[in-house]
Amino acid sequence: MSQTAISPTRAQDFPEWYQQIIRAADLAENSEVRGCMVIKPWGYGLWENIQRQLDRLFKETGHKNAYFPLFIPLSYLEKEAAHVEGFAKECAVVTHHRLEAGPDGKLRPAPSALLAEPLVVRPTSETIIGAAYARWVQSYRDLPILINQWANVVRWEMRPRLFLRTAEFLWQEGHTAHETEQEAIAETEKMLGVYEAFVREHLAIPVLTGEKTANERFPGAVSTLCIEAMVQDRKAIQAGTSHFLGQNFAKASGIEFTGRDGVKQHAWTTSWGVSTRLIGTLLMAHSDDDGVVLPPRVAPTQIVILPVTPKPETRDAVLAAAHQLAADLRAQRAWDERLTVDVDTRDLPGGTKNWEWIKKGVPLRVEIGPRDLEKGTVAVARRDAGVKEKSFPTMAEFTAGAVGLLEEIQAGLLAKATAFRDAHMVRIDSADDFRAFFADKAAAESADKAAGGFALVHWAGTGDDENRLREELKVTIRCVPFGDEFAEEGPCFLTGQPSHRRVVFAKSY
Repeated sequence: MSQTAISPTRAQDFPEWYQQIIRAADLAENSEVRGCMVIKPWGYGLWENIQRQLDRLFKETGHKNAYFPLFIPLSYLEKEAAHVEGFAKECAVVTHHRLEAGPDGKLRPAPSALLAEPLVVRPTSETIIGAAYARWVQSYRDLPILINQWANVVRWEMRPRLFLRTAEFLWQEGHTAHETEQEAIAETEKMLGVYEAFVREHLAIPVLTGEKTANERFPGAVSTLCIEAMVQDRKAIQAGTSHFLGQNFAKASGIEFTGRDGVKQHAWTTSWGVSTRLIGTLLMAHSDDDGVVLPPRVAPTQIVILPVTPKPETRDAVLAAAHQLAADLRAQRAWDERLTVDVDTRDLPGGTKNWEWIKKGVPLRVEIGPRDLEKGTVAVARRDAGVKEKSFPTMAEFTAGAVGLLEEIQAGLLAKATAFRDAHMVRIDSADDFRAFFADKAAAESADKAAGGFALVHWAGTGDDENRLREELKVTIRCVPFGDEFAEEGPCFLTGQPSHRRVVFAKSY
């Protein structure tokens, strides 16, 4: 077997491989508080790029940013019954506003500082934002309200996994209020389209778009639309959601306005969000057994230049050439943003630095040494190719072609991820084949069958049927997918009842 930088490999132990690539790339680490993480500079650089690029798309679609409180009165959550029931088990609650020394000398919440009403640490903001909108909206002229906030939220997670599931995570949440039902539905669909295009074009991940079943719907929503990605262990990740809330939250929060006909009515609202889970998704979708592989469009550094300075007498010339190349590259633009380029001048062995950048997933590595200066060339390595593969263009050729190389890598990652997903998205028509598809991975592979993925099946079952399959096989309906290719008549694989469309079952994170 060939040696890899990451052990175990994906095939040996995918969950542990995932933890190891995060550690090797220095993206994040677990904090002292169980379920919480420290996002380190390389990981936060990824989030900053995702945030900046998405924020531009939100503003292009007419949304503005605002900020709302971290603390939500408990009574606000209680206003919408399905909402509080859905989030009750995940809430962190503040009950006191002061500490004092107890009889044993240790700090404790002061009994005299008990809050009159407990405060929930924001798990999501529909209720607190709804209270603000109720103050802001009086007439149809005050609508629509199109607001997004970038914030952190807390959902008490019992099975944490860096980036994918943590008790505290970063996200954006859009909240809009509209005059008509049709406008709110159009907003819900539009923002799902923004997410789908962003994940495909920026993160190089193909996703299925569709609607959640009632079992999987956001608590209190009329409908939940989603994007579902497949990662390399063939499990699904819900990468983003957009919710049509109808008038449920408007009625709970009192968002009323006088309509064009002079009659008082409730607004129609939506909410939508993505989070740092996108980072976990792209890591699981693209990375390999030598570390992280990053799409150039969101990589914190797109090109790293590694000066090779074996002799003091040539050091200054090599460094000067490296910095000049960096300046020439930074003057160029890809996807309407300037290229990001680092020159690694740390006093470390060249092999050590090279492997660090491989594990971090930087798309292009460029070496310049004394011999390269003599020849007028550079040594270029692509992260999406073998670690020992290099090309040797002239410096001018590389400078002129760097943007094209990055675009080629971006497109190649999307093509590879799409081919992988399509190869493991299987139409299944019988209960026996369905159970075999999601059987133990080793057993399935020994039988020369695909070990899981997206099962496209006809469905006419009940919520109880969904729950039984979840318990038996650890699978859920990820979505009822949009698209004509999924619309066909056939019997439900489980009940035999007529079905007009296939749904997607998968194991998931």
